[in-house]
Amino acid sequence: MLSKFIFALIFIFTFIRCTTFLTDPQKIIDKSIEAAGGDKYLNSIIEFDFRNRHYITKRNGGKFSYERIFKDPLGTIHDIVSNKGHVREINGMMEVLPDSMSVKYTSSTNSVIYFALLPYGLNDASVRKKYLGDTMIENQIFYKVEITFGEEGGGEDYEDVFHYWINRDDFTIGYMAYSFIEDDEASLRFRKAINPRKVDGIQFYDYINYKPKSNMLKIEELELLFSKGELEELSKIELLNIVVK
Repeated sequence: MLSKFIFALIFIFTFIRCTTFLTDPQKIIDKSIEAAGGDKYLNSIIEFDFRNRHYITKRNGGKFSYERIFKDPLGTIHDIVSNKGHVREINGMMEVLPDSMSVKYTSSTNSVIYFALLPYGLNDASVRKKYLGDTMIENQIFYKVEITFGEEGGGEDYEDVFHYWINRDDFTIGYMAYSFIEDDEASLRFRKAINPRKVDGIQFYDYINYKPKSNMLKIEELELLFSKGELEELSKIELLNIVVK
């Protein structure tokens, strides 16, 4: 009888542990980053191709550089963003740029790498996190976390708002939505993560990119519109030739 009682207690304890879920957004993001590679991000060189452009990210503790290399009518363009700022080379020669253009090229380079390395970056100092509850999409349960940015250190797009749906079982990213300003107008996007794979211990995703029929909506409405099949597929976000060193 005693053995049956102990077995029942063990079963209940195990069930409770398996069904416990988090409400602290910091812990959710921490676990997501850990599941995606954790400390491997801190000392790595990652290369990939995206839309006919080659990207290289290098991290050595607190030092970093993000590079973008592509060809245009002027020749080979090489953007380098690092702790020291932004540099552009054309055919191996340094190009002197006005500040406005340097900011533009820095932003476009950072944007691609930000999405490519998710969820790494969601613990940056400027990031603010808010737990929005848990929800079910396509028969899977997700934690829903809102990410916003402080003005200091948040870049020129600090007013952007992101929602992430993080799988409650394995802490992978399932979906994301974001609102942003483009040409002085508010825009919305919703992405479904596809083709998750690990390359030398670091997680990568491709995405199907959707948009609503109207931007006169709130980011909170996109989940329901996706579930009802009322978002328009805009593009596919695919990373090719990924190499991790």
